[in-house]
Formats: sequence, C-alpha cells, structure tokens
Amino acid sequence: MGRGKLRIYLGSAPGVGKTYAMLSEAHRRVERDTDCVVAFVEHHNRPRTEVMLHGLEQIPRREIDYRGSTFTEMDVDAVLARRPAVALVDELPHTNIPGSRNSKRWQDVEELLAAGIDVISTANIQHLESLGDVVESITGVRQKETVPDEVVRRADQIELVDMEPEALRRRMAHGNIYKPDKIDAALSNYFRPGNLTALRELALLWVADRVDEYLNQYRSDHEVSAIWGSRERIVVGLTGGPEGRTLIRRAVRLAEKGAGGEVLAVYIARSDGLTSASPKELAVQRTLVEDLGGTFHHVIGEDVPSALLEFSRGVNATQIVLGASRRRSWQYVFGPGVSATVARESGPDLDVHIVTHDAVGRGRGLPKRQRSRLGGPRLVAGWLVGVAGPLLLTLVLTSMGGGTGLANEMQLFMAVTVAAALLGGMWPALASATVGSLLLNWYFTPPVHTWTIADPENIFAFFVFFAVAASVASVVGLAARRTQQAARLRAESETLSLLAGSVLRGDTSLEALLDRVRETFAMESVALLERAGDVEPWTCVGSVGQARPVARPEDADVDMPVSDHLALALTGRVLPAEDRRILGAFASQAAVVLDRQRLVGEAARARKLAEGNKIRTALLAAVSHDLRTPLAAIKAAVTSLRADDVEWSEDDRAELLAGIEEGTDRLDHLVGNLLDMSRLQTGTVMPVFRETDVDEVVPMALGAVPEDSVVLDIPETLPMVTVDRGLLERAVANVVENAVKYTPADTPVLVAASAIGDRVELRVVDRGPGIPEEAKDAVFEPFQRHGDAPRGAGVGLGLAVARGFVEAMGGTVTAEDTPGGGLTMVIALPKTSSHQPARPELPAAATT
Repeated sequence: MGRGKLRIYLGSAPGVGKTYAMLSEAHRRVERDTDCVVAFVEHHNRPRTEVMLHGLEQIPRREIDYRGSTFTEMDVDAVLARRPAVALVDELPHTNIPGSRNSKRWQDVEELLAAGIDVISTANIQHLESLGDVVESITGVRQKETVPDEVVRRADQIELVDMEPEALRRRMAHGNIYKPDKIDAALSNYFRPGNLTALRELALLWVADRVDEYLNQYRSDHEVSAIWGSRERIVVGLTGGPEGRTLIRRAVRLAEKGAGGEVLAVYIARSDGLTSASPKELAVQRTLVEDLGGTFHHVIGEDVPSALLEFSRGVNATQIVLGASRRRSWQYVFGPGVSATVARESGPDLDVHIVTHDAVGRGRGLPKRQRSRLGGPRLVAGWLVGVAGPLLLTLVLTSMGGGTGLANEMQLFMAVTVAAALLGGMWPALASATVGSLLLNWYFTPPVHTWTIADPENIFAFFVFFAVAASVASVVGLAARRTQQAARLRAESETLSLLAGSVLRGDTSLEALLDRVRETFAMESVALLERAGDVEPWTCVGSVGQARPVARPEDADVDMPVSDHLALALTGRVLPAEDRRILGAFASQAAVVLDRQRLVGEAARARKLAEGNKIRTALLAAVSHDLRTPLAAIKAAVTSLRADDVEWSEDDRAELLAGIEEGTDRLDHLVGNLLDMSRLQTGTVMPVFRETDVDEVVPMALGAVPEDSVVLDIPETLPMVTVDRGLLERAVANVVENAVKYTPADTPVLVAASAIGDRVELRVVDRGPGIPEEAKDAVFEPFQRHGDAPRGAGVGLGLAVARGFVEAMGGTVTAEDTPGGGLTMVIALPKTSSHQPARPELPAAATT
C-alpha cells in the first residue's frame, strides 16, 4: 500500500475561497465516480460554502468534553475505518482540542496519508511557521496556529487561491465572510488594503519558490542544459577587486526591474589555490550582497570563464554581470580576457552585461610573489652553486693547464648547472648556464681570452649547451615544484582523512576540533560563531586559544562561512588562499560536530523523557485502575466484615475473606512485576545458577492459574538445565498466566517440553486470537498490551519480565503462531552439558 497524495489550497488571506475551491474539486471528483468523503470541513456559517457540502458524504465528527464544554474534531479512526479514496480535511494548521488523538490537525493528515488515503486540505499563507514574524510585523497579529513549512512543501500539489485586495474587501462588506457585527472592525484592522497586498505578495513569492523547485527538479531529471528564463536570475562575477561593490549594486538594480529577481554573486578560485584576491575585500562584498538580498557563492575551477558559465547554467541564470577588464592595453596580447570570453561563449540564452568602473585599464597589478616552495636555505645554496660554481670550476680547470677538451669542459659546466637546478630551481640554473657560457667562451673556446668563436661547430655547441641547460633546469624546477605540491596535498589529504575519521567515529569534541584548527594553522584563537537569524547578533558556541574570541566574523583575521548563520573565525594572521581550502573542510566538520553534539544531547533527553513518560503513564494506569480495583475490593470486603449492623454467615465470611485474599494476591503480583522490571532496567538481576530439572520447576509456577486450565506434557527424561530456579519459575508463571488470560475458558493451555540440540525448549501453547507477525516483538516491550486487552489484565509487564529473566540466564523467549490458531511462547534454555539423561528407577508397582 503506497502513501496517499496531498493537495493543498493555499490562500493569500482569509476569505479568498479556499474551502469553496476544495469543495468544488470534491464535486468534480465525485462526478468522476471517485470515492470522496468530507472528513472535516468548517463552513463558518457562510451560506455559499454550506451549500457546497450538499451531495457529499460527511464522516461524523468526534465529540470531546473539555473544561465543561463539548467540542467536535475530526474522527481519525472513523476515517481510517471508512478508507475512502479521497478525504477532505479543512484548516490544516488547526490545533486540536486536548484529548484528541494528535495535537495538530496536520498530524492527523499524516496518518491518513500513511494509510494510503489521498487528502485535500486548505491553509493560509499567514499560518506557515517561517512567516510568523513577517506576518506579525505586517498585520500586528501573531498567528498561534501554524503548520511547519516542510509539511506544506512536501505536498504533491499546491494551488494558490488569490484575490485582489479590493475584491476581497467587497466580499467582506457584502457579508460573505464574517457576520455583520464584525465587518467594520475587520475592514479597519486586519483586512486593510496594505495588509492584504503584503500578504498576497508573500503568498505569490512563496509559491514562486515552490514552482522554481519543481522546475529545477524537472530540468535535472530530464537533463535539460538550456536555460529556461522563467524568472530573472542574475549572476555577478567577482574577482576580489575594488569593482566588485559596483557590480553588485548594478546587478541588484537590474533584478529590481523584474518582480522576483534574484542575485547570485560568485567568486571563481583556481583549484591550485593561487589567487591575488583580497580575503578582506571578498568578505566585504559577501556582506554587501547578503544585505541587499542576494547570495554569495565560492566556486573552484581551473578555467574561470568555463566555471562561471557552468555555474550560471547550473542555477538557470538569465543574465551575467561582469566588470570591464582592469588590464592595460599591452596585456591583451596574452588573451581576450574573462569578460570577452564569457560574452563570446555565453550563447543566445544568456545575456552578459559588461559594466565600466573606476579601475578600468589601470592594470590588475602583479600577483603577490609566492614564497619559494623549495625553502630559503635551499634557494641560497642554489644561487651559490649557480654563480660561484662556474667560477670555481674555471679556476680548477685553468690551474690544470687545460687539455681536457671543450666537450668535457662543457659537460662539467653542465653538471654544475644541473646541481644549481636541483638545489635552487629555474632561476639559479639559468644564471649558472649564463655564467658558464661566458666563462667557456673566454677561457676554453679558441681563440681564448676573446669573446669571438672561430669554429662554427663551437657556436652550435654553445647554443646546444645553453638550451640543454635551460631545459634541464626547467624540468628539474618543475619536478621540484610538483614534488612540493604533492607533499602538501598528501599532508592535506592525511589531515582531512584523520579529521573525517575522528569525526565520523565520534571521537572528536567541538573544542578538540577547534584546538586542532588552531594548531594546524598556528592561530592565536579560533571560535565558532552562530546566529539565529539574519539580523540577530552572533553568539560563540565554542572557542579555544589564549586570545579573546571575536564577537563577529568581520572582526577576525580569517573568517570561513559555513552556512548563512554559522561561521568559523580565526585571529592571529591572514591565511593564504591555499590554506583556506583545507580550512573550509575544517569548518564543515565543525558544523557536523556541533550538529552531532546537539543531536546526541537531544536524543538523550528524548530517550529519558520517553522512558520517564512511559513509566509514569504505566504507573498512573496501574495506580488508577489495576491497583485501585483490587484495593477497592479489599476495602469493600473489610468494611463489610467490620459492619456491626449485619450478621454474616460463615459462608459469607469465607467468601469475603477469599475476596480479600484474591485481591491481595493480585496486588502482590502487580507490585512484584513492577519491582522485577525495575531490577531488569537497572541491571541488578544476578542469577544464581544451578542444575535443575524442568519438570520440578514448571508445576511450581502454575499456582496462580486454575487447575483445569493447563495441561502438562513434560517428559521426566529431559536433560537438566543450568538456571536460576526462582527466576525461571517467575518467567514461566508470567508466560502461562498470559496464555490462560487469552485462551477460551473451555480450552486448556498446553505446556510441553522437549530437548533439541544443546537446549531444552518449553512451549506454552494457547488457542487465543493470536497476534500478527509485526507485533510479535512488541508484546515483549514493557507496558505493552496487544489489541483490546481489558484494563484489569495488568500493566503489561508480564512478558517483558519473563524475557528479561530468561535472557539473564542465557536463554531466549520468542513468539510463534499456533497451528490452527493461537500463539505459542517458546522458552529456550541451555541444557547442562555434563549431565546425561537417564531413565529414573521406577518402583515395581509402576511397571506392572
């Protein structure tokens, strides 16, 4: 059976005709022979709405007495029993009267949907939980009855019921909504034109977002890559330069020209972490775009134009706003630039606006020089070898008087150049090649001590020498950079792997994670800041370090946003872009740890409350009825015996005393079960094991049931079991009493035992109604009584105590269906391995 479908008529204001539209849809479905019933519809004495109820089947409402008055609510049980194809449920946010099945009507609707019943319901925009503060600021009225947004968003269909404010006010004036004595007050307060217009706009925007979700889902499911301009969505490309604020403001003005426009600011960072953007400027621009109602996005990509276009098409944007290039004229020899490339490759479905600004043509400036990846000492050694090495080699060769040959001398100078490349990278190697070429020409190439080269072959050799030296230096330098990058990436991956593993295992607390961030990036303090809303102040949910944590992300040296209302703030120094990548991972994990800690706390509190509520409810039920009933019987019997004005016969006195004894036994049994359950839950049950015969224990456990209600079939040749006799007796007694309780009076319960493998099974077979498969484990839960068990049948602890005692002795208790109807409880106990079954010695009289 699948889940039912939910259709909601969402009204922009009261009186726009939601209920009327819902009833009209019901009549259309009835005409198509759809089984449609009215589960709950409130017509508020509106004649036209009341007329629409005619011809529709209505489920009788449930009456509830509360504080001396009688109220009516939807009868969920009656609707479930009727099982229509479609149920009409008006006023989804309604709060039910105390004593109802659920506290909110939307919870009743969830039950109907879970049962496979389609539901048509109604709600007003002011009843959405997320809009409560906005509606209160507009109308001055706080809505007490609300429905979670997620409940409405999960609806399969949402139909907006809208009306012009003046038309709605005319309906009000004509008496179609409220009674005449309330019309003037309503028109001058809640139903003012400004209020209705604002509520209407809220409804339109909320439904537009819902439609946009449907559109994105459809485009994703059908792999639609083309842009569908259903609404203006403007992407602003930021570089971290000073022109970003101008671009954001221009994009916001463009969005305001079309209703429902949206602004998305995006910064494209190179995947290698190299960037010249100012983190502070980006933080300011992010704050600006968020203050103006837009969103900020950080995207990593190798090619900036391609990444920007891919992002724009992914969010179904209609326009892109870019700044005119800051490059100087001569810099265009390196390419057309990002703006021109995006405009050329955008296609006909994406408009590109190139906005001029004050920094046009003033140059982008050189990116900040990156510190050498090879380290300071190694770089110094490379320059020393590259410059001083050829000089020392020349001194050695000239002191030897020559004779090694030009080819060998070139090889020696080549070795020095390679050494310089290995130590210092590209530039020391090029310097070594240049100095070495000059020295070779002056000292070793005929004619010596001149800058001329007589032999053309030597000229070619010099060119080859320099080219090979430069190539080797380039390859060695590139290999050194790649080695350093690989080492860094390996360190990052190891850090992230360790971080993710510890977080997933739950080994890391929030403070420990923040302290790891502080140590990893050598910061003075690290704080995780959170705020409840966009205008709410920031609060620190966790911090480490000697320095006092900042109060706002803007005050930190480095701030890493995690979400709209969560940010990681660090003080001490400004981090380079390549370090911000791994910091983002730490920030995300901090959010996960925070959520997990809160969920763990909430789960623990929920478990404690649930257990406490379960115990309190069961105890209240026991005290109010199960304990009170035998006490009342005892009290009545004792009062009768003590009465002076009545002369009781011996038979009457015996009957009253028997009633007192029966009530006392019943109380003792109930209190004993409660104490046993308490012992099991606190883990204080300590079995005393010893070898025992099952046929000795079971008869002792049948003292509380009538003699003719149980038939025993326990062979005397069964193996012995190692158990606690007292616990086993209590467990068997509880199981047998439960079986007798549900078995017809003329049918006895069968208690049979047999040896199977390494265990002895005791089967308690009844012929009662049985229980469904899905309830066979639930009957062993504390305070559970399956089906229509009478209130006097106990507090629902018998089977729970039995299973707890048997499991404490190493056994199991399971429920099986009885062939032909009923339930069989199987108690499996470990048999004693050292004892061999033997036939008992019977007297001679027994064998004849």
